[in-house]
Amino acid sequence: MSLLVKITLAAALILSIVVPFGAFAFGEKTKGRYKKALGINIFLFFATIAVSSIFMFSGDAVAAETAAAASGVAGWGYLAAALSTGLACIGGGIAVSAAASAALGAISEDGSILGKSLIFVGLAEGVCLYGLIISFMILGKL
Repeated sequence: MSLLVKITLAAALILSIVVPFGAFAFGEKTKGRYKKALGINIFLFFATIAVSSIFMFSGDAVAAETAAAASGVAGWGYLAAALSTGLACIGGGIAVSAAASAALGAISEDGSILGKSLIFVGLAEGVCLYGLIISFMILGKL
């Protein structure tokens, strides 16, 4: 990637963060400012993705095919590692959200069950760690 492309992508990323924040923080103090900031953020996010895709996929297709043929199984290994970590963290996040909210409700009624409730939240977080360990094992085999 050339320097101009990198600078353009960095500027688009910075603008997609700064502009919605400015619309939210310095706009009029009404309920509609949330919708306005969210709309600007969504528009700039997808515009940044579109510009990045155009720059990324405008290269030489023959070089990409030879690189893909050279990598072989490594590409599938990286994909498997990413999926094992990502899906485990999504599942762990869902489990933590359910366990932590129930634990906070139970602790507010009876403070003596703090230790028991933290065990369940810790077990839910362990799912993420197991996914991360599996991804390290996959990457170790590549």
